[in-house]
Amino acid sequence: MALTNFIPVVWSARILSNLHRAHVYGQAGVVNREYEGEIRDAGDTVKINSIGPVTIGNYTKNTNIGDPETLTDAQMTLLINQAKYFNFQVDDIDRAQQKPSVMDEAMKEASYGLRDVSDGFIASLYTGVAAGNVIGNDTTPVTPTSANAYDYLVDLGTLLDEANVPSEGRWTIVPPWFHGLLLKDDRFVGVGSASSDQVLRNGQIGSAAGFSVLKSNSVPNVAGAKYKIMAGHPMAISFAEQIVKVEGYRPEKRFADAVKGLHVYGAKVVRPTAFAVMTANRS
Repeated sequence: MALTNFIPVVWSARILSNLHRAHVYGQAGVVNREYEGEIRDAGDTVKINSIGPVTIGNYTKNTNIGDPETLTDAQMTLLINQAKYFNFQVDDIDRAQQKPSVMDEAMKEASYGLRDVSDGFIASLYTGVAAGNVIGNDTTPVTPTSANAYDYLVDLGTLLDEANVPSEGRWTIVPPWFHGLLLKDDRFVGVGSASSDQVLRNGQIGSAAGFSVLKSNSVPNVAGAKYKIMAGHPMAISFAEQIVKVEGYRPEKRFADAVKGLHVYGAKVVRPTAFAVMTANRS
């Protein structure tokens, strides 16, 4: 039996689409994904240019202004240095006996697995935060409660304010237990508002202290303690990913269809002051 209805381009697009829906740390609005269009394979590099500040001068009527200044620039490299693969088979007997398609479900599971790994990679970049943008540390983590969890988000927002980070588009990613603390605070729930209705319906996301709140089980921690709760703006981290290869084949010694795929990606902290990190223990 030949592998039927397998078109690599179609399957590749389906997997990447699933990743976009499933990402927490890697989704647009949390990280900057503008640079991924030219990725072709692992080892590719993306050059990111930045322009220095422009001097503002005083203007006097009927007086010449100064000569134009030469702008300074800097260049960073986003290296696509992560390469992950999946490779699975579906026995012909399983394929014949089960509906919906076992292959389609297996592809979805592969997508979720890739999501978890790449989200964890992005989350690990909390170490690149600017030294002044931290609350607590591994030696003295804070312990939020339902009475002050919201206040800690306010403090994270203040750190971003002091770093001149734009207010619009800010996000924070919290573990489920922290999100549970927020749900017990009227300042977060705010009965009667549209955003609070959403929280009360599905318990997934809301707004607090100027942040869009997302929850994830990928929040870095050490044995259930010292959770690294990040808050920031999409300009802080650049992320690029691509499903570069998906191939269907028949294993030589099996009566089965098999699929393998290659997912490449890279992420980089480009503005260390555009996010903040709180190290927190569960109360």
